[in-house]
Amino acid sequence: MDKLDTLKKWISNSNNVVFFGGAGVSTESGIPDFRSTAGIYNMKYTYPPETILSHSFFIENTKEFYEFYKEKMVYTKAIPNITHKKLAELEEKGILKGVITQNIDGLHQKAGSKKVIELHGCVLRNYCVNCNNYYNLDDVLDAEGIPICGCGGIIKPGVVLYEEALNEQLISEAIEIISEAEVLIIGGSSLSVYPAAGLIRYYKGNKLVLINKAVTTYDNEADLLINAGLGEVFLSL
Repeated sequence: MDKLDTLKKWISNSNNVVFFGGAGVSTESGIPDFRSTAGIYNMKYTYPPETILSHSFFIENTKEFYEFYKEKMVYTKAIPNITHKKLAELEEKGILKGVITQNIDGLHQKAGSKKVIELHGCVLRNYCVNCNNYYNLDDVLDAEGIPICGCGGIIKPGVVLYEEALNEQLISEAIEIISEAEVLIIGGSSLSVYPAAGLIRYYKGNKLVLINKAVTTYDNEADLLINAGLGEVFLSL
């Protein structure tokens, strides 16, 4: 049986599908990934992106952090693509139980998905490091230089930086729906970012689907391996 036919059959015969997505989910919305040859981590900057996007760099070089962040991490014109839309449709039909994403763009919610676990936070939510007052994305983008709260504190993006821990409650929620899933679809992820990538170890079923253009270290563990772009695959569903 053709791989896409197998995927369609597994999805249509299930009411407990979970999707785990990485940067490749949003590349077709015009948001670059990190680790491909054209990704952000292969571009040349004064500091390595991993350094700029660290907690200590944010604290010690806040102005430089925000210059990079506003230019390379926020894409206000990006709109949901076919993968985002199809996942929202599957949730609406009661087939998809949730999306676990490593992305910070908020496009799953914009497409209509309700159950979205954002492991690395989201650019749409921002808060003051002093008083914890909430700010939206426009408050950050419209600020000259460093965004400052009314209390005088620095406004920090609600995203998980390097050197920061993931939210324990979100990790628990992700583990719960992964461990209970009948079909687990992993899409557009290099599966090289931990601890997020390690969550798929909690899957107990025999319908592990891996959709990715490039080779990953988990390829041999997939019950169904599809080396193709997500848009191509979800367009056929």
